[in-house]
Amino acid sequence: MNDLDDYFWDDLLEYIEEGKVIPIIGPELVTVDAGAGEMTFNRYVAEQLTGRLRVKPRDLPENYSINDVVVRFIENRGKKEEIYPRIRTLLKDTNFQPSPALLDLAKLGPCKLFVTFTFDSLLVDAINQVRFGGNAKTEQLSYLPNDIQDLKSEKKGLDYPVVYHLLGKLSASPDFVACDEDLLEFIQSMQSNSHRPHLLFDELQDSHLLFLGCDYSDWLVRFIMRTTRSEPLSNRRDHMEVLVGDRFLEDESLKTFLDNFSYNTKLVGGSSTEFVAELAKRWLDRHPLETLQDSQSPPPVNASDPYQMVPGGIFLSYASDDLEAVSRIKASLEAVGLDVWFDKRELAAGDDWDLKIRRNVGSCSLFMPVVSKSTEARLEGYFRREWAWAVDRALGIADGIPFLVPLTIDETPAYTAKVPERFKTSQFTNLPAGQVSAEFVDRIRELVRDYHRRQKGG
Repeated sequence: MNDLDDYFWDDLLEYIEEGKVIPIIGPELVTVDAGAGEMTFNRYVAEQLTGRLRVKPRDLPENYSINDVVVRFIENRGKKEEIYPRIRTLLKDTNFQPSPALLDLAKLGPCKLFVTFTFDSLLVDAINQVRFGGNAKTEQLSYLPNDIQDLKSEKKGLDYPVVYHLLGKLSASPDFVACDEDLLEFIQSMQSNSHRPHLLFDELQDSHLLFLGCDYSDWLVRFIMRTTRSEPLSNRRDHMEVLVGDRFLEDESLKTFLDNFSYNTKLVGGSSTEFVAELAKRWLDRHPLETLQDSQSPPPVNASDPYQMVPGGIFLSYASDDLEAVSRIKASLEAVGLDVWFDKRELAAGDDWDLKIRRNVGSCSLFMPVVSKSTEARLEGYFRREWAWAVDRALGIADGIPFLVPLTIDETPAYTAKVPERFKTSQFTNLPAGQVSAEFVDRIRELVRDYHRRQKGG
């Protein structure tokens, strides 16, 4: 760390204070004390797995990994699907404490989003211990090629910290990376736009990335950086990557590539553990730890007014007779992490309530009027006020920017319905009885994602 000047540390601390840094954790930073001295969590699993899979350590390389054990097991005619429950079983009764490095990392209070390439929960335990007195408040999400979990909101809107397992989370099923073939499948899947957690990758693209313990091979480092950035590394950007570890400085091929094609990447020598310790020390010099726990228990977004919509949410407007179908739509969209608001209180109109609704219409990302036999039968209704306010807002939105997303939930003919003419300039989507298709969900996620990018000026 001696080659880093105070300007580097000051800049990094400023970025952390502004909530613009995402730590990305690799297996070299996650260590455990297994009784015979400290070792990486992955090394512990590899050693224990040799017995579970009846693989002889003498048949393995000197510093063997989980992948080496798996390869030897399969060479001995073992079945790959047996690996995952064996790993789950051997870890089921372990009670490892988070390492000092993970505890130090948890002290960086403004960091609300962490990405890890490991399948354990030790980072989650560290955050809960440091920030919440051991209470389980930190959320865990994980990526699977066939089950893409995404953030529920932008990083700044998260109520509690999130640890995202980009290579899967421990399970008795093949839901995490245990060998190189798994790694290949996970990374390949992330290249597809339809198989990406878009809010997560937007946050990665718009943040400074701090890679810790990611002691991977040259080409894997390149793939990981390119995947997290979602754009060519040679593109000029406002955010940097910091890669910590001696191996990066010793790899001339990687250094040459980064020097010529990734101008905003900084390589830092030394161990990730020492780097995190120094970073935490400097952070605590500025921010005493005793103030941390108070800052980690924010009130719910709508604590002062439960009827105020989360800014950027989706506004569903409907006739009260359609509540059941509209509730299905709401639940389907919320299941993929989208914020959806509607009023089901059926309050009488009034100046105060009108103001709340108009504010929600004015701050939503998409306005979804639900057209049906019920709306056709009601020539007057509060939903028609909502429709009028939405049309008024739409008049101020540039052409080509999606805002109105009209829906039908029965056989009501959309383009002859009793709706504002402005609705008829948008494409109606029919969701019979509120049944939502995967294609519709993907489309709405993309529209909301585009809205948030526009809000950021992207």
